[in-house]
Amino acid sequence: MALRLVFSVFLGSSIPGSHTVLTLLELPLPDWAQGVRIGGRVTAEQLVFSLYEGLKLATLLICVGAANALANPARLLKSLPGALYEAGVAVVVAMTFAPNMVADVVRLRTARRLRGRPTGGVRAVAQIGLPVLEGALERSVAVAASMDARGYGRTAQVPAAVRHTTNVLTLGGLLGVCAGTYGLLAAQGAVYGLPLLLAGLVTAMAGLRLGGRRSVRTRYRPDRWGVRAWLVACSGAVVAAAMIWAGAVDPEALRPGVVPLTAPVLPLWPAAAALIGLLPALVAPVPPSDRAAADRPVRRGKEQA
Repeated sequence: MALRLVFSVFLGSSIPGSHTVLTLLELPLPDWAQGVRIGGRVTAEQLVFSLYEGLKLATLLICVGAANALANPARLLKSLPGALYEAGVAVVVAMTFAPNMVADVVRLRTARRLRGRPTGGVRAVAQIGLPVLEGALERSVAVAASMDARGYGRTAQVPAAVRHTTNVLTLGGLLGVCAGTYGLLAAQGAVYGLPLLLAGLVTAMAGLRLGGRRSVRTRYRPDRWGVRAWLVACSGAVVAAAMIWAGAVDPEALRPGVVPLTAPVLPLWPAAAALIGLLPALVAPVPPSDRAAADRPVRRGKEQA
């Protein structure tokens, strides 16, 4: 958010304004760079607009972080369609290795600092990066060997016609989803946007359904959705539906204006709907590993008693 404000101050903005906050030295640019400005007049409307945009980005990052904190990668992998299982395995492995690489970097930097060696500069980065990459490759080889021993990567024999049909349906469905989304966002595409989006979703789901025949998977301990999991999922759906409804009924309430510069008004119904999104903080199910770790001291206490 602060970076967005800095860019707005030094690179300017297309938002007109009459309340000048400060005036910077403007760097003259050639004619082919028309529309780009470095320095110049900074207005209050420009800063408020940049603040709103930065808050949108911060809210998006908070939502992604909350979803990442609630979602279990292993459970998410079980819920993926068969056609996306291989890609899901790669994503889960990457998400598992990323914290290990960060821990390796911290460990190597601490070791160099204790030995009195510099931790900054190109040479230090190279000396830290090579062991980190070596450790990542060793872990990758070990994980690949263990996955191969457990039967990952097996594929079923599928006729060529089914494979081609799957590719056409999946690609066509994704293109339909993109075109339908663009139609919904465009000013004149609301008529064909929703039907095209629905048709793209149906086509893509059919392609994923056919693509699942190629993946050979066994079901061991199938994931069961309890009441808490349904509450978490439904809370997100309710918030999304409420925001879409509020944007359709009163779009100006969710987009406070900056020209003229006015104080934003808190819309009651969208704010109340956003509070529903806090429900997972109270009802989110505890992962099985955390539940077992929490019950272990209690069991030891019972055994000692």
